[in-house]
Amino acid sequence: MLEENLKKVEANIQAACERCGRKREEVTLIAVSKTKPVSMLKEVYDCGIRDFGENKVQELTDKYDQLPSDIKWHMIGHLQRNKIKYIIGKTALIHSVDSLRLAEAIEAESAKKGCITDVLLEVNVAQEESKFGFSAEELLKEIDHFADFSHIRVKGLMTIAPYVENPEENRIYFAKLKQLSVDITAKKVNNVTMSIFSMGMTNDYEVAIEEGATVVRVGTGIFGERNYDRT
Repeated sequence: MLEENLKKVEANIQAACERCGRKREEVTLIAVSKTKPVSMLKEVYDCGIRDFGENKVQELTDKYDQLPSDIKWHMIGHLQRNKIKYIIGKTALIHSVDSLRLAEAIEAESAKKGCITDVLLEVNVAQEESKFGFSAEELLKEIDHFADFSHIRVKGLMTIAPYVENPEENRIYFAKLKQLSVDITAKKVNNVTMSIFSMGMTNDYEVAIEEGATVVRVGTGIFGERNYDRT
């Protein structure tokens, strides 16, 4: 089942890239494996996937210890400051930096471990009260502060669009994130590049690709419905 699901997702990504004149290699597929057992991750790994995304620190660290070392782990869920120390040095990318205070804490922990942590800044483009993230206006005001960090590299932006029946409804939010990146780039802030756009999930990743996503986060489309009994 998982192999068939992956083939469908891959075909959809390829088709979306062709529709907007992009190359398939411009888009990284992250298999969002939250609540899924290690056995399922191994099956997806054997199909060639090397990027996995987790929402919870405990799950990421548990799976990190049980799975091959060439996996790139992505922290995509809300990150509490008191749990940062457990994942520094284990993540390829932290997608969910949603405040300057969190960035400062990641900087401090990275400095302690003598490493540099790549991060994305999470933007609540749709301004949903239930979601974390900078507002676009807030981020433009605070972006200069990220030049002060020597153990964090800002690689781009992330957003979680609203859950909608019609994915076309989210196109506006993906386009707004891309425009925000243009505005940030124009500021020429040291230590800040806008090369990664993490946007698009199972129900809307094709639209996100058409609007410039370089990373899509697909869970249900690969693994099936989540098992919340494991959380």
